[in-house]
This record gives sequence, C-alpha cells and structure tokens, in this order.
Amino acid sequence: MNLFAAEEEQNREQARPLAARMRPRTLDEFAGQQHILGEGKLLRRMLDADRIGSVIFYGPPGIGKTSLAELIAKHTKRRFRRLNATMAGVKDVRELLAEAENSLAADGTQTVVFIDELHRFSRSQQDILLPDVESGTISLIGATTANPFFSLVAPLISRSQIFEFKELDTTELLQLLNTALNDPDRGLGNTGVTADEDALELIATLSDGDARRSLMALEIAALSVAATTKKVDRAVAVESLQKRVIRFDPNGDDHYDVASAFIKSIRGSDPDASLYWLARMLESGEDPRFIARRLVIAASEDVGNADPQALLIATAAFQATETIGMPECRINLSQATTYLACAPKSNAAYKAIDAALHDVRNQTVLPVPMHLRDGHYKGAEKLGHGKGYKYAHDSEDGWVAQDYLGVEKQYYEPVARGHEVQFLDWVNHLRQQRAADSEQ
Repeated sequence: MNLFAAEEEQNREQARPLAARMRPRTLDEFAGQQHILGEGKLLRRMLDADRIGSVIFYGPPGIGKTSLAELIAKHTKRRFRRLNATMAGVKDVRELLAEAENSLAADGTQTVVFIDELHRFSRSQQDILLPDVESGTISLIGATTANPFFSLVAPLISRSQIFEFKELDTTELLQLLNTALNDPDRGLGNTGVTADEDALELIATLSDGDARRSLMALEIAALSVAATTKKVDRAVAVESLQKRVIRFDPNGDDHYDVASAFIKSIRGSDPDASLYWLARMLESGEDPRFIARRLVIAASEDVGNADPQALLIATAAFQATETIGMPECRINLSQATTYLACAPKSNAAYKAIDAALHDVRNQTVLPVPMHLRDGHYKGAEKLGHGKGYKYAHDSEDGWVAQDYLGVEKQYYEPVARGHEVQFLDWVNHLRQQRAADSEQ
C-alpha cells in the first residue's frame, strides 16, 4: 500500500463512528452471547469443527449479529459476501449465488453469505436461497430482528440452525465502554478523556443491552468534553443519552411479549409487576386503547364473578381512555390495573362458556324444550309451545324446579374465592333441588 492509499485508509477509519471502529477482531474479543458461543456450546462446536451450514441470528439490534457473521467468515477462512435485504433484489441474490458457485468450483473456496434483515426478503426471494443452502454451495448467515418462525419460510427454517441473541448485560457493556475509552488505536485513548464510573454505569444501564447505542453515547460524551474538562461525569452522560428510546415494534415480539407479561402479572395478583409492564407499554408508544381492551378482557377472564365490580371498573377505564387519551388516561389505566391485580380471581365464567361452546360445536345440538319455546305468537298454543312453563317470579323464593336444557349439564363451577363463594353455595343448592325434583 502506497503512502497516499495508507493516508486515505486512515482518514476513512477516523471518520467511522466509534461503534464501527470497535467491532471485535477475533472471537475472543466478541462480547456476550456466551449461551451459544461459550466453550462447549453448539455454535462454538460448529465453528471448531468447521461445519457452518445455514444459521439464523435472531435478536434485537446492536448486539453483534453482523460482527459475529464477519468473525465466522474470518475464523473459517471463507469468502465473505454481504447483502442487505432492504436494498437487494432477486438479481443481486442470483449474481451472488453464481459467484459463490464459481468460486467453489474454481479453487474450492466456500462463501459465507450474510444477509442482514433477512425477514425483509419476500417468500420468493427466500426460496431462491434454498438449493444453494441445501447443496452446501454457500454458508448462509441470516440476521433478523423479527421472529424467524413467523417471518421466514418453513423450508429455510428446516434447513437452518436458529440462534437467539440476547441483550448484553451491564457488566458486558461496561467492559466494552472501558475498552473503547482506553484503546489508543481504535477507541478514544488518544483524546485524554476519562469518565467517572457512575457515568459509564448510567450509559450501560440506559442502553438496554445495545452495544451500538452505548458506544454512540460514550463517543458523543467524550467528544463534547475533549476540548474542555476532558471528564465525562454523570451530568455529561445524561445529556449525551438524551431521551431514552425504548425498543418497540407494534407488530413484533415486544408487543406480544410485554402484553403477555402484563396480563399474566394481573392474573398472578402482582400489582407492582403489572404497573411496570403497563408503564413500559405506555412509554414505548403502545396504543392505550389496546391496553384498555386487554383490561376489559382480563376483568372477565381472570377475575370474573369473584369480583363482578372488576368488569365495571375496567369498562369505565376503557371509556375514559377513549374520551381522554394520553397522558391523563394513564391514571385511569393504573387504577383499573391495580384493582384487577388485587381482586380475587376466578376463571370459572371463562371456562364455562368454552365448555358450552365445545358441546355446541362437537355434539348433537339440543332442541329447545317445548315449555321454553316462544308462546307469544298466534298458533303457538296449538303447537304446544310454552305449555307447562313455570314463571319463576310466582314463587316465594323466585325460583322453581324446572328443566331448562333437556339434559343434565354442569358448565359453571364457581370457585371458593371472593364474591363467587356466594354463587358457589347458591348454585350447589339449586342443583341439589333440581336433582331431588327429577327423582320424584
């Protein structure tokens, strides 16, 4: 490399963001993902055996999917070719596959094809990859932030190993930040900037496991004080982070996972956990009406008649959310959430309707007993409709022994909790009375 080329390369390197400059150069420098890359783990064994076929890296952004793909190609001494699914078309894919096949035939060199945002490929584009993946012409590494079991075609899934990446923990991020701060070649070591430990901890904590985000914040903080105090303290770190952006995809796993945690926390009678998941959804930009609808469902599904007031409160919260909107409706949602979480629980009504629906769908449909049929129209009496019907309010107890179904069925089984205890006693009493009447 001549002097001018070296200078140009140095200029390009200096212009790259800190996160790009600090990409790991070896597997030993790679941070995190020890559950798949640690000694004896599957991916490490595949690398040691040089048996990398088709693998899918699935997880949030900024945790090393691209970096690891590049390291795998380097570790296995294979050609590395990269495509971004948001920009590549069928022609690009076909040309790359043809190049890989020619290289394999010419000198036996295999190619690692890394496709970022693989879920952005259409089904037909994904299908193009299948023959070369199956024949071993390429080692496919696909990176996706979307659940591959929903976003990728089944034939590609069946030919691939799926590895789920996890967010880096605070300790791993702190190690990255300290390395970047002290590295004189690729990092900030030549700037003379130092950082307080609590400032680095704040950056690591508020980066939500995202290495790229943490390094960006550190770079902004360091450059902002490089010409003055040369010290990154907590105040500088806060200013460099700006408003925290919580990762959220309204159609992705985060949406469903957090909503699931919210409902299960209410069901489990944990108001504190319920409020945390509520706050996370609201801060992420979740539609508050979606949350309110879930509360109305939970009021009947999980609380039911153990506290009939729960449905009224949840419905009122839904109406308030529709009328008021954010940010004020957060208070209404909080009230309903804490009420439902603290209320006694019963899923008896939920189980009862599902049991009844099962019978309607899978058994012979029961005819309406003659005495229960409508007798108000002309000619009904001639048909015998309504004959023998006993009007419950004519009884002193407001109840009469009468067959309302034609067969013996018990769908509703009240639980011995909350208000439903009263239902349990009353229903059992009535069933015993009906049984005794039928024996006479």
